[in-house]
Parts: sequence; C-alpha cells; structure tokens
Amino acid sequence: MEIVLCVTGSIAAIESVKLARELKRQGVTVKCFMSDDACGIIHPHAMEFATGQDVVVELTGEIEHVKYAQTDLILVAPATANVISKFAYKIADNPINTLLITAFGHKTPIIFVPSMHESMYTAVERNIQKLKDEGIIFLEPKKEEGKAKFPDIHDITLQALRELCLNSPECQKSNFKGKNVLVSAGATFEEIDPVRGITNRSSGKMGVEIAKDAFIRGAEVTMLCGKMETRVPKLFDVVEVESTAEMQDELQKLLPKTDVFVSAAAVSDFTVDSSAESTGKISSDEDLILKLKRTPKIISSVKEINPKIYLVGFKAEYNVSNEELIESARKRMEESGADLMIANDVAVEGAGFGSDKNEVIILDGNVLTVPLTSKSEIAQRILDKILENL
Repeated sequence: MEIVLCVTGSIAAIESVKLARELKRQGVTVKCFMSDDACGIIHPHAMEFATGQDVVVELTGEIEHVKYAQTDLILVAPATANVISKFAYKIADNPINTLLITAFGHKTPIIFVPSMHESMYTAVERNIQKLKDEGIIFLEPKKEEGKAKFPDIHDITLQALRELCLNSPECQKSNFKGKNVLVSAGATFEEIDPVRGITNRSSGKMGVEIAKDAFIRGAEVTMLCGKMETRVPKLFDVVEVESTAEMQDELQKLLPKTDVFVSAAAVSDFTVDSSAESTGKISSDEDLILKLKRTPKIISSVKEINPKIYLVGFKAEYNVSNEELIESARKRMEESGADLMIANDVAVEGAGFGSDKNEVIILDGNVLTVPLTSKSEIAQRILDKILENL
C-alpha cells in the first residue's frame, strides 16, 4: 500500500513528520510532496528521513504529478485554505495541486486534513462542501483557541487505513462496509454515595482495538463507553454512560439499528441495594456495611431486542484451568444466545486489564486458542471470525 502525503504551508506541517512515521509503522509506503511554504516551516530533509524517500518539491522531466497520481491514496495533511480553494476550482499552479487534479481525473481517493485559523476555515466552507460533493474526504479539525487545528495523528492514520482498505481489491473481500457495528467498552461504575462507588479494573483497550479494526474494514462504528483509561478515536460515534442501568437504557436505543454488537465492556455484576443509597457523603468516621444486589446480565437481553444481531460476548475468569475457562464461556454463550464468545484468564502474567496484550480463547462451534499477543492482533482475529461466520 502506498500513500502520497502532501504537506502544505500550515504550522501544523511540523506534525507531518510524526504522521509519516506512524503511517510507516502501519506498513504503508509514504511518498511526500511539499509546497514552497511548507519548506519554509520544515526542511524537506525531515520528510525524507520520515518517509525514507526523496521529497518532491518541484515538477521535473520525470512528470511526478503523473507518476504518483495513480497511487492507493493521496493525503493532504495539513491542508491550507489556499490548496483547498485552488483544488475546488481545479487550478494547477504548483506541484501539489497539479498532482491532485491529475489524481482526481484517475479517481484516486483523496483525503484533506484542514489546519488554519477558524475564520479562514469558515471562509472556505463552501469550497470544502464543493469538494465533499465530488467525493473528497475531509477530516474535521479540532476547533479551539480560535483555530481549526490538526486532528490527532492516530485518527488521521485510522481514516487513511480505512480508505486504503475500502479501495483495495484484496481488502474488500473482508470488509464491513454497510455494517453498523456497536462496541461496548470500559467499566461501569455503581454509586455508593456522591463521591464513592464500586467498579472494576477494565481499561477499555480491547474494545477500542476492536472498534478500530471494524472502522478500518469499512464499518459504521458506535462505541458505548463506560469508564475508560484509554483514548477513544474521534472518528467514532460515542455514547458515554456511567452505571450498568444507563448502559442498559442506551442499548435499548442502539441495538435495533445494529448489525454486530461486541459486548467488550466490563459490566458490574453488583450494584448498591436501593435501601443502602445515600443522598449525601457517607461519614468516614464509622465502619460501613453495604448491601449489594446483582445487576441484570445485559448480554442476556440483546437477542430479545434484536433477534437478527450478531452477538459477541466476553467472559473473564481468574486463575482457572483452560477447561474451566472454556466451560464457563460455553455456559455464558448458551445463556445469552451469543454467536461468538471470547474467554480470558485475567491472572495470566502480562495479559488482561490495563495491558496492551492478552491471551484469549475464541469460541463459536470450534475452539481457537490465541496465545499472548497484542490486543490489536486479537481484535483482527475476532473480526476475521465474525466475517467467517456472517
């Protein structure tokens, strides 16, 4: 996979080096075009270092605008008001706009990442809409301090990987285009009093990795998030909840329009009995006895709300044998009607809550053991299995 990264004269050009390195870490070959104004902000040698390739700063007898126009994707990051407006009216007066117009004629996918003062962004909104109507993709900037700022480079990379997948014949065989995927993640929090509560150690990392892989494969992704200890990409629709009851209420609204639900959240098994609730802060001067009651198993009601949904559940145990883990997961699978169950032992060293790695068993009709590996790799295994079953 190859991306042509076009860097224009916004101060956000200083982020393009990190962006190019992140794209390369994802296995993408990056070729860079730079405008004259961009060269005044960062030296072309910096982008040459980041990409490992010569940087195009002018068109020569090699007709670079033709040579690189039929690449897998063109990413203009950062994109100034100047490059956006000239491309909107197909003005080819510099190497980048000449490349863009040539690529547009070849129907090469193009992504713009605007970065400028907010007043300028407002001024070129009509040109942006014109390009969107022509099929050009725009990432929304972060609007703060009177500026339309460069988005997080991980979000830019995620959008780029999605477009590469959707436009790759190899990847199209295994994409989720047209599917609405809902992923719950993080921990629920059950209030004891206005300042205290009970929760668990889930970080939300596994859910985020599943959502990211589904997004790359073309899904429309919604995340239902409890307490999270990891960043959630801004590219997803996000619904935030605190308690198990709130999560259950939101699922009633979300599940009817969902094709695949991955229930990766660590939902609390217990909540404070209503008779023990406090309207004020409980005194810490005396011992406290709490009465807890079981919460409903959210996963057990999913198929009642949407019988056609593909349901993926998670079952965590602590310090059990593989046989016990599989048996526990199968029992939960039968009770909930889940189509796929992911089981893991959180006592495994280097795995589980808060870690970037895990060791899991994937169950449908068969049993697939995935040894200790990254949660990103596990997410891909899970998505592959969903597609295989769908």
